[in-house]
Amino acid sequence: MRKVLVFQHVAHKILGTLNPTLKDHGLRIRYVNFERNPEEAPTIEKYNGLIVLGGHMGVYEAEKYKHIKVEMQLIEEALKKNIPILGICLGAQMLANVLGAEVRQSTEKEIGWYDINLTEQGLKDPVLSHFQPTEKIFQLHGDTFDIPKTAVHLASSEIFPGQAFRYDEKVYGLQFHLEVDQAMIRRWLDNKKNQHEIANSNGKFSIDQIRLETEQYISHSLDLSRQTFAKFIELFALRERPMLLGSDDGGKAPKHT
Repeated sequence: MRKVLVFQHVAHKILGTLNPTLKDHGLRIRYVNFERNPEEAPTIEKYNGLIVLGGHMGVYEAEKYKHIKVEMQLIEEALKKNIPILGICLGAQMLANVLGAEVRQSTEKEIGWYDINLTEQGLKDPVLSHFQPTEKIFQLHGDTFDIPKTAVHLASSEIFPGQAFRYDEKVYGLQFHLEVDQAMIRRWLDNKKNQHEIANSNGKFSIDQIRLETEQYISHSLDLSRQTFAKFIELFALRERPMLLGSDDGGKAPKHT
């Protein structure tokens, strides 16, 4: 049975719609909850895929959150193995950083439902090809990243160009939250930290507005997520190739042997 390692950082950011999709395709899931066990040191050796979920911490806070360095080292190892990797929100930022891109705090945030605009490459991408040129997707972030030079830029929003990228055939970074269902969004809106952030936005964000828009957009989002994650899981059938990290790029951008 193929096994997937999942890195979790906060209790309310979970696999969501990914969970049943992975299980329906016969994949065994192992969570590593760094919020509960920040000192945990897992290995990627026996796993066939890696999923890195979101969190409130930033890639640049690795001295405060020691597990960030552990995770990025494991992402490098997963890249060498050429197994499927999916980074969501913080996970996408970690992945971008490992591939040599800058991750930073933004002066703006996206909280709620926003238009995602696919690039020409995004519309042709094997995992995102069912997207329309513009889709309304849920967001919850204040950090952003540059698209790695070795990656394919798949999607952007009006505020944040770095919304989705693909590296090689099996590695995807998604800033947006396609894994959400209504219950997840409800839990996120009930989270005290998120409530505080929204209350101090000077009216830019509204819990009532997000709830209203969730009713409007969630059904289509669930359809997109089912198709997207099913296509991502198809990548597990691709032949694995050994990879190594090049010495001319600071050990960031992986290269095929």
